[in-house]
Amino acid sequence: MKYIGYIGTYTKKESKGVYSFTLDTEEAKISDIKVAAEIGNPTYLNITDDKNYLYAIATEGDKGGLAAYSIDQSTGKLTFLNKQMAKGPNPCHVNTDEMHRFLFSTNYHKGTVESHLLDQENGTISPLASSIQHNGSGPDPRQEKSHVHYSSMTPDETYLVAIDLGGDLLATYAVSEDGVLTEVNRLELPAGSGPRHLVFHPKLENIVYLVTEFSSEVIVLNYQKEDGSFTINQAIRTIPEDFTDNNQGSAIHVTSDGKFVYSGNRGHNSLAIFKANEETGELSFVENVSTEGDWPRDFVLDPTEKFLIATNQESSNLTLFARDVETGKLTVIEKDIPAPEAVCIKFL
Repeated sequence: MKYIGYIGTYTKKESKGVYSFTLDTEEAKISDIKVAAEIGNPTYLNITDDKNYLYAIATEGDKGGLAAYSIDQSTGKLTFLNKQMAKGPNPCHVNTDEMHRFLFSTNYHKGTVESHLLDQENGTISPLASSIQHNGSGPDPRQEKSHVHYSSMTPDETYLVAIDLGGDLLATYAVSEDGVLTEVNRLELPAGSGPRHLVFHPKLENIVYLVTEFSSEVIVLNYQKEDGSFTINQAIRTIPEDFTDNNQGSAIHVTSDGKFVYSGNRGHNSLAIFKANEETGELSFVENVSTEGDWPRDFVLDPTEKFLIATNQESSNLTLFARDVETGKLTVIEKDIPAPEAVCIKFL
């Protein structure tokens, strides 16, 4: 089976924008890496559930914002639709709801979480609907102010959850029909932990896994959909105790059966593998595996979940792993796949 994927990148050095590629699961090989859309710093991408549209972070001169593309599902070709740009730094993450009525973005530099309405007929992005300014700080020198890093809808599509790395905060927002965000709850996370990304357990709807950038941990949370609140269940390290060099947690993903959680480490340059308790969702450490590159900013499970691809930003390479679905363990297949300044990957 062949699957088309897209790579979001920085364009500070050699990258031209969004790249596409093909993963052949029969041959266990990545091929045909090429520019799919020329655009500045499309670091994070989002593909709608119906696979019709791709949304990307965008930079243009002194403006930052979001760009929309339609997808030809047979060829993977992207066609530019429109963009919404504003003066100042670009956002760092982009996400949609399940019905792609809304487009959500977070801005690390501005400390904001924002929403746009989407045209459901043609996928274009409407002007800004709502912008929430966070005002927090933390004990780490990099927490001089709020740095909102990630947002996503809860699986029940009731709330938007936003993570403030600078303020050690997880905030829950109600989303109105016209895209206006209203805070309904918040959880203060351990001071200096630097929360970054999260993922909901696919089977246990009240279990959430959050990765921290500074304390190199996965924090297991309990979610209450009645009021959008969260509580902490467990914290487990993503790197060995004796590793004392700089490490920054990056991304986190969970398998569709809910049995395994993977977390990225920039500095230690590894993926941490955890086995999840099928009843409680609590994690037990399996092992760390090298990403065979420098600064793994994100990674992705392919649609079959028999493979995993890591993006090594600083060494500009992808690493393709085979995944043992019974043990969760990873085996390197190919490790020097060129991909300039790669950040994230999304499959069609």
